[in-house]
Amino acid sequence: MDLDLFDLTGKVAIVTGASRGLGQYFARALARAGADVVVTSRNVESLQTFTKEIKSLGRRVLPLPLDVRDYQSIQEMAKAAYEYFGKIDILVNNAGCNVRKPAVDVSWDDWNLVVNTNLRGGFFVAQAVAKKMIPVNYGRIINIGSVTTVAGYAGITPYCASRGGVKQMTMSLADDWGQFGITVNCLAPGWFKTAQSKVLFDNQEWVDYLIDRIPLKRAGQPHDLDGTVIFLASDASAYMTGQTLLIDGGISTGATKATV
Repeated sequence: MDLDLFDLTGKVAIVTGASRGLGQYFARALARAGADVVVTSRNVESLQTFTKEIKSLGRRVLPLPLDVRDYQSIQEMAKAAYEYFGKIDILVNNAGCNVRKPAVDVSWDDWNLVVNTNLRGGFFVAQAVAKKMIPVNYGRIINIGSVTTVAGYAGITPYCASRGGVKQMTMSLADDWGQFGITVNCLAPGWFKTAQSKVLFDNQEWVDYLIDRIPLKRAGQPHDLDGTVIFLASDASAYMTGQTLLIDGGISTGATKATV
């Protein structure tokens, strides 16, 4: 096998929502594989330390402000990234949020916040970047979902709805843009301890319950996503599009303790 297929040297990747958590995992992995990186956050100052880290890897990096709920912000980010690097090869569509409430307590604004961020925002970021990819007949778009892309959990209904929508959106965009050499896939992580999920991981009883349901008997670690994001960003996945890859330790199997 030609391992050069996984080499991202000379590629330019955008990673949205890169001020913390999974966004930083993705950007770090792509940079280590050779890519130059655009990292975004609503608060661009929050990217300063991470920008220095990427530079220390010998990669070019451009921090940009982005609010995915603001159409103009999306257009300005895509324009600035393209003008700086002259191309965009890879998009990791990661920016997202969550609201944890019983379904009966979810407000109109709660729903709009989560769905407009995770689904509507993700679509228009992909659209803006695809417009730069289409003329050159090349692109790798990686939409970030979660295990809730294929499974529902109580207390996070808007989030589950938005992540399920990401899966359907991924398949539609793959069909729409495949003719232009653009692949669109969904990377769906399972349970990883991030700033967004910290409140859950602080509850040891919940952690024990979670680990018991995961066939590999542990939560995700940062390095667990590296191989998949590099694969989806590289030419190794050139004939794969419209797919959802669950990196979840097997929890989506629905398995529980054997009773036989």
